[in-house]
Formats: sequence, structure tokens, C-alpha cells
Amino acid sequence: MYPSIGDKIRKYRKTRGLTQEKLAEKTGLSTNFLGALERAEKNLTLANLINIANALDVTADMLLCDEIQNGYRIKTSMLTEKLEKLSPTDRKKILQMVEIMLGEK
Repeated sequence: MYPSIGDKIRKYRKTRGLTQEKLAEKTGLSTNFLGALERAEKNLTLANLINIANALDVTADMLLCDEIQNGYRIKTSMLTEKLEKLSPTDRKKILQMVEIMLGEK
């Protein structure tokens, strides 16, 4: 079982304002099965992973990034995308905070 995948499903479901019931309707899966996935009591098939990712409007790598060995590259890419949307002033502030957290200042 992969608990982080269930955690991600729950996170994105809630972020999108969906209940388990609504996600079940969108995916054709049962609420019991979705709950078991979120609690890491069941494993996903590839078909269900794709179905859930499409219903949540996320990519599969967003759900898998903590479980695959190259996940940190994906997270870095996601972070870069978010940083690029910020103003130069805000990017500088974030860099300063990171440097403080890492003890570089």
C-alpha cells in the first residue's frame, strides 16, 4: 500500500471541494473503495489511477510523486511553476526565507 497516494487523492479531492460521494459519481467508483484508497487499505489499478486523476483534474505524477524515485524532480518542477507566477519581489522574499531555513544567512 502507498499511503501518500491516498493522502494526495484526499488533498486534491478536498481542494476541489469534492466529497467522496461526488468523486465516486465522477469516477464510477464506490465511496467505500475511495475511502479505502485514501486510508491506504486498497491498491490502485492503472485504470483507476487514470480515472481518478482525470476526475480530479491532476496529472498522475502529482498523485505518484512521493512514491516514485524521481518524484523530487517532479516536485521541483511544480515548485518552479509556482515561483514563476510570482512577482520578482515575492520570489526574492521566498529565496530569503529558504536561505534562512537552510542556515545560509
